Amino acid sequence: MEKTWRWFGRKDRITLDMLRQIGVEGIVTALHDVPNGDVWTYEAITELKNYIESFGLRWSVVESLPVSESIKFGGVDRERLLQNYCESLRNLGKAGIKTVVYNFMPVIDWIRTDLNFKLPNGTQTLFFDKIRFAYFDMHILNRKDAAKDYSEAELEKVAELAKTITKAEHEALIQTIIVKTQGFVNDSFKGDVQKPVELFKALLAKYDGIDKQQLRENLKYFLESVIPTAREAGINLCVHPDDPPMAVLGLPRIVTNEKDIEWVLNAVDVPNNGLTFCAGSLSSGLHNDVPALAAKFAKRTHFVHLRSTDVDENGNFMEANHLEGRGHLIELVRIFEREHPGLPMRVDHGKLMLDDVNKPDNPGYSFYGRMYALAEVSGIMATVANEINKA
Repeated sequence: MEKTWRWFGRKDRITLDMLRQIGVEGIVTALHDVPNGDVWTYEAITELKNYIESFGLRWSVVESLPVSESIKFGGVDRERLLQNYCESLRNLGKAGIKTVVYNFMPVIDWIRTDLNFKLPNGTQTLFFDKIRFAYFDMHILNRKDAAKDYSEAELEKVAELAKTITKAEHEALIQTIIVKTQGFVNDSFKGDVQKPVELFKALLAKYDGIDKQQLRENLKYFLESVIPTAREAGINLCVHPDDPPMAVLGLPRIVTNEKDIEWVLNAVDVPNNGLTFCAGSLSSGLHNDVPALAAKFAKRTHFVHLRSTDVDENGNFMEANHLEGRGHLIELVRIFEREHPGLPMRVDHGKLMLDDVNKPDNPGYSFYGRMYALAEVSGIMATVANEINKA
């Protein structure tokens, strides 16, 4: 597997010189300054590619070429946005960049309720508390009929939380779920967001009446529109699973389990329509057997995220140590190295530790935690390579 690293461009305080010193081989990045829906020009792509290569690294994967919300809900400007998407793919292919990640999660990307959950050893991790998320849904968004999505026991716990939660905790949920997390993955929430709840609710409203089947049809329309261009450009598109892999906020999610993945790959059944195998996203759903999914979809996987989660019986989860948890990363490396060797891989969502605590990194993307995880995964890779050579 190729050791890659998600890098947020020249503004990232983690430099390419730092990355080549710790064994990184490939860079995972995007044109972060280009607004969603605009064309990525060949000139901008090659300028960044040349900069990366000047450090002896390569631009291995685009993460992500974002799919605009209007494509997802089928807005009036969908055709223009699809044309722009195809033009960006052509330019990426011309520049020699062949792996492109996207997701089809409506409105909200990955979700956590605490970005600094403190662990006994002093490190911090990302945490999803289902009751606090339900509170956000019912008491911050005040979403109509939200109570129908939760059990009686959960509703009782939400009611108790509503009596004790502080104003600071209430505001922190807004910042965590909308601003801090979505701000660096979703162009709709970039910049100085004065009224994040109102903006968020306005985006939710655009999906009124869109159920799982309709969202699937919109994804199929997207794939049928862009995959021919991807094939011509020699590009592999790879969908990222939903995080967490379940419906949220009344929104359907359509890349959550084995049947969903199978549906996406069969919607346009060519190798260029593939999967980003995110072990963390998939492992946060108790319904998923992560190694079994890896074995089944290895041939159609074009990129791997190696992280793991611990999940309790109530649906709460946190990022696990990379050698532990439901991700079973040791087994995943064995599967991918045997079934689809050479795939780009990046470690994901490292623990916040040491003096990174005071650094302005994006949530989950601090330096030391990911470097620690990369060292662990490098050990797994070396062991598996030795096993394969002896076989």
